[in-house]
Amino acid sequence: MARTALPGRLTWRVARLIEARDETPTARTLVLDVPGWPGHLAGQHVDVRLTADDGYTAQRSYSIAAPADGDRVELTVQRVPDGEVSPYLTEVFSKGDPVEMRGPVGGWFVWRPADTAPVLLVAGGSGIVPLMAMVRARRAAGSRVPFRLIYSVRTPSDVYYADELRRRARDDGGLDVTYAYTRAVPEGWREPPRRLGVAAVNTAGWPPDLEPACFVCGPTGFVEAVADILVALGHDPRRVRTERFGPTAGPAESPTASTAESPEANPASAAKRPTASPTEGPTAEPAPGPKEARP
Repeated sequence: MARTALPGRLTWRVARLIEARDETPTARTLVLDVPGWPGHLAGQHVDVRLTADDGYTAQRSYSIAAPADGDRVELTVQRVPDGEVSPYLTEVFSKGDPVEMRGPVGGWFVWRPADTAPVLLVAGGSGIVPLMAMVRARRAAGSRVPFRLIYSVRTPSDVYYADELRRRARDDGGLDVTYAYTRAVPEGWREPPRRLGVAAVNTAGWPPDLEPACFVCGPTGFVEAVADILVALGHDPRRVRTERFGPTAGPAESPTASTAESPEANPASAAKRPTASPTEGPTAEPAPGPKEARP
């Protein structure tokens, strides 16, 4: 039975791996059993802590990849070369092994099934993880809210959840999925590789007069460029919610490791920049407010 997390003090819990599957050559989904898990909302994240035999600890934050399902928590982790945590989770961590987990964290970058506005999701590389939780939550709730997902990746082999996304785009009424490939395209693709730009966002997204809820997740440069594009197209900055990671937004493994490149954009064309929640956790660096907009 699904539960929704209630505000309160976060405590560390022992989680054990019950299932794992590869999403790409460098990304792995982990399904964990977390006794006493309080539940979560689509878009939230968790802290994961590893402790070595000598007492040394390393901690990273990862987005939750699926909606609440009892004591089960699903994460997708991208291996970061020379990382302290992700190589263990993607290459060594085995069924039955324990890991410490704390959460859920974050209350701004979330989608609730009770929300009725159209939804636009824009993902860069592994930024798809919290957005996939929203897609799955929509399905689990039987929601008819229309979703549009724009997913930018380097190559077809970098697409997370490829089979599931194809199936959901076909079977989930009201879900549209658009891909942008920046380095290599699938065989038979009609367009050359290119970064995500104004034309693609305008074509595959929602018109601003429909007042969609927009969620953008990916590397810092990608998120800032897409947020600028959305505002330049007329979207209300208050309806554009962002979550980012990378050199200026905390550890490289927080919430997931980037596989995306920054898209084409003209930041100078934006009159305002979307705002982010001041209470957001370490996986998200708040975007500058409207008064700090670029010229």
